Amino acid sequence: MNNNQKDRFLTIWKQLTRFFQNEKTQKNARVTYQVIWNLTLILIIVGILGFSFAGGVGAGYFAALVNDEPVRSKEDLKKDIYNYEETSEVYFADNVYLGKLKSDLEREEVSIDKVSEHLKNAVIATEDEYFYEHDGVVPKAILRAVYQEFSNATVQSGGSTLTQQLIKNQVLTNEVSFERKAKEILLALRVEKFFEKEEILETYLNVSTLGRNSSGRNIAGVESAAEGIFGVEAKDLTLPQSAFIAGLPQSPFGYTPYTQKGKLKENQGPGINRMKTVLKRMHSNGYITKEEYDKAVAYDITKDFIGKTEMPSEKYPWLTYEIEKRSIEILSVSLAKEDGYEEKDLKNDDLKDQYLALADRKLRQNGYQIYTTIDKKIYDKMQEVTKNYPNYGYDKTAQVIDPDTKEMKTVSEPVEAGAILIENKTGKIISFVGGRDFKREQTNHATASLRSNGSTMKPLLVYGPGIELGKISPGSVSANVPISIPAGSMWRPGNYGGGSYTGVTTAREALKNSYNIPAALFYMKIINQGPASYLEKMGFTTVTKEDYSNPSMSLGAMSKGVTVEENVNAFGTFANSGEFVDAYMIDKIVSKDGEVIYEHKAKPVEVFSPQAAYLTLDMMRDVVNSGTAASVRNRLAFSSDWAGKTGTSQNYWDAWFVATNPNVSFGTWLGYDTPKSLQGTYNGLEYNKRNMYYWADLINAAYKVDPKLIDPDKRFEMPGGIVNRSFCGVSGLLPSSACQKAGLVKSDLFIAKYAPSRADDSFIDGQYVSVGSKRYAALPQTPGEFTSGGFMLNPDSFADIGLKYVDDPGSVIPGGEKSGNVVGAKAKLNDNGKAPDPLSITISNDKITWGLHHEGDVVGYRVYKDGKKVASINAGGSLVYKVGSGGSYYVTAVDIVGKESAPSQRVESGAKKTGSKEDSAKNKDDRGKDKVANEDKKPDSKEENGSDKDKEPENETNKDKEPALDKDQNKENTDKENQETDKDQDTVNDKDTVNDEQDTDKAEEEEE
Repeated sequence: MNNNQKDRFLTIWKQLTRFFQNEKTQKNARVTYQVIWNLTLILIIVGILGFSFAGGVGAGYFAALVNDEPVRSKEDLKKDIYNYEETSEVYFADNVYLGKLKSDLEREEVSIDKVSEHLKNAVIATEDEYFYEHDGVVPKAILRAVYQEFSNATVQSGGSTLTQQLIKNQVLTNEVSFERKAKEILLALRVEKFFEKEEILETYLNVSTLGRNSSGRNIAGVESAAEGIFGVEAKDLTLPQSAFIAGLPQSPFGYTPYTQKGKLKENQGPGINRMKTVLKRMHSNGYITKEEYDKAVAYDITKDFIGKTEMPSEKYPWLTYEIEKRSIEILSVSLAKEDGYEEKDLKNDDLKDQYLALADRKLRQNGYQIYTTIDKKIYDKMQEVTKNYPNYGYDKTAQVIDPDTKEMKTVSEPVEAGAILIENKTGKIISFVGGRDFKREQTNHATASLRSNGSTMKPLLVYGPGIELGKISPGSVSANVPISIPAGSMWRPGNYGGGSYTGVTTAREALKNSYNIPAALFYMKIINQGPASYLEKMGFTTVTKEDYSNPSMSLGAMSKGVTVEENVNAFGTFANSGEFVDAYMIDKIVSKDGEVIYEHKAKPVEVFSPQAAYLTLDMMRDVVNSGTAASVRNRLAFSSDWAGKTGTSQNYWDAWFVATNPNVSFGTWLGYDTPKSLQGTYNGLEYNKRNMYYWADLINAAYKVDPKLIDPDKRFEMPGGIVNRSFCGVSGLLPSSACQKAGLVKSDLFIAKYAPSRADDSFIDGQYVSVGSKRYAALPQTPGEFTSGGFMLNPDSFADIGLKYVDDPGSVIPGGEKSGNVVGAKAKLNDNGKAPDPLSITISNDKITWGLHHEGDVVGYRVYKDGKKVASINAGGSLVYKVGSGGSYYVTAVDIVGKESAPSQRVESGAKKTGSKEDSAKNKDDRGKDKVANEDKKPDSKEENGSDKDKEPENETNKDKEPALDKDQNKENTDKENQETDKDQDTVNDKDTVNDEQDTDKAEEEEE
């Protein structure tokens, strides 16, 4: 500063000093100061009052907004924020993971210590960078959000912390309002007061909605996201993967890489850009280094996306739906009991529906772990066999109602299949086949489809109960000829093709060959003792009141039908020495907290005595070894002690085979969904073999997986109280000497207290005539030349074989080598009241032949040469006569009372011989004449030359005896029995025998 400047500064300073020292100036200054000070004080006071007023108004407004919000305790808040849906998981046997049950939202809970640090850091950096610093809310963020709301700013940054988001998702709604926001702030502060930061973060990670997984299902929670998007657990997520998942909550379905069908989106840009944003925030907040950031941003995350995966309901549709159904039923009972109800109360449909709905909701939300009995390897193998089996049969058309148009349409239906494998002792369902194609038909043909079980009913309803009641034994005898049983209208069951009639047969033979008529007659012996109750004891749930009195139930004609599961399960009763163990699939259900809320406990039901169970099994062994199921033995890859039964329903609608061994019971069914006949060959196989071969292929597949389960070393063991006894084959009584002479002695097993104790007294000496293959008692007027001596069967002694239902008593003991010389005493021919019509004969090669007379009362024929009788031939013999030297011949017919027809036309044998030969012929004629004059009641042809001597009937006493039945020696007879393989057809309705049926037309008729 120079001198001039200094002078100027001093001059100004002096002027200012004089101004402020001036009295007037000072007076004005004092007044101004007072005014300014007062104004400042006033502004301060007004500001404080205004702020206080605004704060009061704001506080009052806030208080008004949360006025109806209850003061929640820690327990209440814990219950609310931890109340999130979690998908239930399902396991095969031996804890083999199956998958998650289908639900609207798939979620799997995970603890915070099992979540990647990268993921935790990514979520905090993206959603709440001050998470570890605030107390639930960030005032600055709230004020910013309020300002943006009032100013209608284009950028809305939001002001919610993770705690507030948790409250919004778990406690409140997504409603956009100041009231909801005020409650959110209040509750967030309380949550922060009660819970640790790690607890809040853990819950947030489990509740966040995160788009879709590779199955197209909606997912929530980081564990479900990690598994469903990248195929890893949350603890194993990489940095890029963690950033991708952390970015999803802002727009879950915009950023998710998958479509609703589980396919990868073509444009993955939005999700990848969001991932990069998350990585940038992680770097800005110091969670990752610049090097980690650069590497993660450059990483191609799309190569980590897993491809489309099938849900359990897609890969195992029948199984998952069956598990769901059974689990819901179990939980509904459990929930009802918690509310004070008993299981019987659920018979009320409304109450039952209420608890089924509640159980369904809980199953899909509560994260249960459901453990089943299904063996994964066996189940998979059975599905594979079912898919590739080549011999089901032809597709057929059916008329069905279109569910959309409600109009009839024609569709093609394939042969469907059902099968189930059950462990006898425990009741575990090891495996099953629900059908061939779930997409075509969702019905579970193993557990839900009700069908007639045909002749597989016989051991369950007829032979098992009959033996238990002491009314039947394997050696019990029954008629096996056409019968008529009154059942509303007349029921006439028949064997296959109207044939297979054997006169009489034993229970063992009848079951082995699946004869229907003996089964029906045996059933009539016990029907008044309620044998249908045995079915209910063995788990049949569809038995009706009408079924108890329906005779055709003996052949499987249930009103509603039965499932494959129930039918097979019942056969296990015999393997369990008479105890029924109900089949089950759900082993236990465990809550997400580890509490076992259900565990299966077997409740065996005593149905049969061990003796009755074993005898029924022993009879069914014959079915497999040499009866209608013999063809299955050559198909098996192993040898086991199988006992089983084939079955065919009315009109060939259903084909069954069910068998049991000491470990398991297994059965198969084939049929159309809309009942149609299976009859006819396909690939050279009839329907019954197609089913049995399918059975064999399935059980062979199971055997390869678990040989010890499918093929046990042990055999069925005979319990005490069983004896082997001989009996008469036409009465079932102890054999008399007459029965022995008739060659009708047999032997079999009996329960000791029910073994025959009375000697057979049903045979008397008598005379009979033969007509074709049948025998009838001779009348006093019957010419002796046509009668034979034999044993007469008195029907009055044989009420037990069902003679009162037999149409023709004479057919009970037909002619034939095995029957000996036996005929029913009431098997009589009735005289038609007139002489028989003349015959028509022919001659060729010196043989005269004629046919059986059309009138049923003709018992024999007389041959005449040149007017003289030269032979008598009975109607049961060969209707041929060999002529001698030349002459004129004719034949007459003689009826039961001796009336003779007019001669037939005459035939000539050729020119007469001369000389000594003529004399010789004359002598022979004379001898023949003398023989006629002294008739000695010989039954067969008497040749004119007298060279054939009359012979006594061959003694067949020993020829027809059967050895004691040692059924455990079946393996030694394998070669012989295999020759009978093609005899294994099951009997079905003879078309001529069902015209008079009503409900009984449902009866199954097994093939021969």
